[in-house]
Amino acid sequence: MTVRDPAVPLLHRLDLLHVRAANIVRQRAAGDASSADPLRGLYLPPEVALQWAHRPSPGSDAADAEDDGYPEALEPTEAPEDRLTGLAHRFMLPALDVHLLLAALAPDVDRRFEPLYGYLNDDVSRRRVTVSVALELIGLAPHHRSARARMHPAAPLLHGGLMTVEDDRERPLPGRTLRVPERVIAYLLGDDVLDSELLDTVRQAPPLPAATGPEPNAFEARLAKLLPDASVVVHLREHRPGTGVAVAVAALQHAGRTVLRFDLPSPTDSAAAVDLIPALVREARLREAALVISPLPEQPAAVMRALEHVDVPVVLVDPRPFDPHWSPSATAVLSLDLPPGGLASTQLWAEELSEADVPDLAAAVAPFRLGPDQVRRAVRSARALAALDSAPLSRVHIQHGARQQSAPLLNQHARQVQPEVGWPDLVLPDEPLQQLHELVVRARQRERVLREWRLRPGGGRGRGVVALFAGDSGTGKTLSAEVVAGELGVVLYVVELSSVVDKYIGETEKNLERIFAEADRTDSVLLFDEADAIFGKRSEVKDSHDRYANMESAFLLQRLESFDGIALLTTNLRANIDEAFTRRLDLIVDFPFPDPALRTQLWRQCLTHAPCLPDLDLAALGARYELSGGGIRSAAVTAAYLAAGRGEPISDDDVLIGAQREYQKMGRVVW
Repeated sequence: MTVRDPAVPLLHRLDLLHVRAANIVRQRAAGDASSADPLRGLYLPPEVALQWAHRPSPGSDAADAEDDGYPEALEPTEAPEDRLTGLAHRFMLPALDVHLLLAALAPDVDRRFEPLYGYLNDDVSRRRVTVSVALELIGLAPHHRSARARMHPAAPLLHGGLMTVEDDRERPLPGRTLRVPERVIAYLLGDDVLDSELLDTVRQAPPLPAATGPEPNAFEARLAKLLPDASVVVHLREHRPGTGVAVAVAALQHAGRTVLRFDLPSPTDSAAAVDLIPALVREARLREAALVISPLPEQPAAVMRALEHVDVPVVLVDPRPFDPHWSPSATAVLSLDLPPGGLASTQLWAEELSEADVPDLAAAVAPFRLGPDQVRRAVRSARALAALDSAPLSRVHIQHGARQQSAPLLNQHARQVQPEVGWPDLVLPDEPLQQLHELVVRARQRERVLREWRLRPGGGRGRGVVALFAGDSGTGKTLSAEVVAGELGVVLYVVELSSVVDKYIGETEKNLERIFAEADRTDSVLLFDEADAIFGKRSEVKDSHDRYANMESAFLLQRLESFDGIALLTTNLRANIDEAFTRRLDLIVDFPFPDPALRTQLWRQCLTHAPCLPDLDLAALGARYELSGGGIRSAAVTAAYLAAGRGEPISDDDVLIGAQREYQKMGRVVW
């Protein structure tokens, strides 16, 4: 079956318009005293001025007597390939507007119109149609009220971005030039390439697969029923980046809509967004598409005003709750909170990985709370990394790709630690070791237990996991946090207290809020080392310092309630932690000082990869020197340097000197 060129109906209309323009030129030339003047259009001789003085205006009885009628064939048709008819329907253009649009775009499509328009404008340099000439082609005069109304900024042609009235406003309206944007002309000729103004900020969402597309969840189905109503703007509040956009796109596509996604050029530059809105809305109407805009600028009021009465479904996605002051007009805005179901499931990971066989995929991806789009990007990154390694796709590649999609911006207030240790590196008694494994299970299964099984009480409580590691210095608290992060496949961030605590009132709370907010929206383990410095007990208020210190503790108590991430607190003095904090903790892991057997095991663990003499008596060393795991590690490093300096394996004397050095640092008697 042959598909007709979409440009054919437009070209046919332009042929008829050309006949009409040529007839008017012939009629005018027949009585034009200066028609033979080679300089016609460059100056105005007296006889021509007199002729204009006696010429009837278009639309008058005398002019109508000479008019041969406007061809009915220029009217829109119902042919399916007739894009002009579709455009007139979507932009609600009356027949007069369609004729004006044709007259304005004619010289951009057919050069035959340039000399005709130059003659009719009585100016060889003006080869575009003016308002008066466009109306004359229709048989109307510029003094007609309905005709002039078509040039108002709120009229469909100008408001819809289909036509502009150019030239200096000092020029009278009948003499001003009409121009049609290139995107509109390209569309009418059958070109569906995105507007050049929008190439950097707008992209069309790929369509859902015809038969294998996922079924909408309850929230998406509800949203799909609402969105076809173009009179309502929907504000969708997302709690994690990317999840709201994915849900909005899915709902619109299930409603049968094409979707254009608009990514704001800069959150701080609302003027840049407002400048692009007209072209964006025009593109959506040309494609019969809906708009998904995310995120909103810091000051969204101007964008909201630009979106008033746009006649296309609009979904605004932003992490902030909707503020009625953003849209004080009568435009209806429906604000919805995205439920946790917007996060991707293990099934979606499996579908994206398709043929790849990843053992225990559910456990590998459980710590990552990503949206569908982020999952797709994470899988692409994982495949690229696997290809770089020339290895099959593995759990390590998948977690690396997922980390790239949820990397927090905490470097200002925290130090990033890429986990390089695992369970074999931990030397702990059975009880704390079992609790650490339980902590990992909590982190992986929190969505199922707290959301699906609804075991989290109300009151705005989050789905975070918070644990306290208590024990003497060097007993393995920080190392355990690194092991937990490594097992979950996420990055560990150690909060730098020096960059958080501020002498100015209220600044410490602001810094902590930034840390918690960023940890909430990404996937990482947050470690507050020496946490009693900021999670300490509240005291009796005796002066203003006590009052503000208590306010800081109260803020932390409230923030932990709504926290959605994974936070670990370490302290050497558990008794210094406020009891209100301990109630909000999921686990408290006590790290005991190692006994002789554990100390011997720690010595062996530290020297596993170092060259040692075969007869090292580490059991005697463990029984003789009461050192913590951190102290034993420092002693082993000292022993290694001594041996390396001699170029020999580590001996009993080396480890003995290392242990004695640690005793000296602690101020204990060396024996």
